[in-house]
Amino acid sequence: MKCDAIQAQLTDYLAGELAAPAKADITAHLAGCPACRAELSGLEACWSSLGALPVEKPGVAARARFEAMLDAYGQGIRQAERETSRRPSFMEWLAGWWPRQPGWQAAIAIALFAFGLLLGPAIAPRGARNLAGVSEHAVDELRQEVANMRQLVTVALLQEPSASERLRGVNWSYRLDRLDQDVLAALLRALDTDPNVNVRLAAVDALHQFAADDSVRQGLLKSLAGQNSPLVHVELINLMVALKEKEAMPLLKQMSQNQDLNPTVRTRAEWGLQKLG
Repeated sequence: MKCDAIQAQLTDYLAGELAAPAKADITAHLAGCPACRAELSGLEACWSSLGALPVEKPGVAARARFEAMLDAYGQGIRQAERETSRRPSFMEWLAGWWPRQPGWQAAIAIALFAFGLLLGPAIAPRGARNLAGVSEHAVDELRQEVANMRQLVTVALLQEPSASERLRGVNWSYRLDRLDQDVLAALLRALDTDPNVNVRLAAVDALHQFAADDSVRQGLLKSLAGQNSPLVHVELINLMVALKEKEAMPLLKQMSQNQDLNPTVRTRAEWGLQKLG
């Protein structure tokens, strides 16, 4: 098996989720491949660090912000219901025009019945389309409100003093359907400056989902040049290779020749140059 295929399965290998034949193939490959062993070592170190991270309860500030958002959302729903209840229904409007005399009522009913037989087939599809349009509009508005709430929660958690809550913020970014500039800025800031290396590693993975955006790629390249954590360096190099980012090659060449860098990082930079070359 090629190194790319092996490395794609290392997470399952560590988790013990591979079938016996596949596990044996990877074990045999690792015995003769230094690059894949280095990749496995980095993953093991990351998993160990994540496992040692204490489980913390949400801070008072985070809970207050979240409850404030929920309260605002509930007020918006109640306001919409009040506005809807004040609108007269079609039946109420019709009752104001409906005659009280039984003779006139019968005559109008017969006329409406005949009108429906003649024009009903032509009108019904149009009415159905209008109703569908109203329903779709309401659903779209609700989806947008949910998306906005997810973005607010993500950014708020990424600003928390607790590392575990910032990790939750990174995880919330996976729930976004599209790239939001505030979320992107928060993730890049976490990648560049967060004091906890596990938050930085999680930010690398989260940014991968938005890597089709040029601003994300440029942010990743900038972060690769300024990182001081060997683990994050290695993960960023892996991501540059996965994205086939040719613009990273000059930087990788500098890193491979920089004797002040961690030896594992220099080796990984050389591997990245070979993959991208």
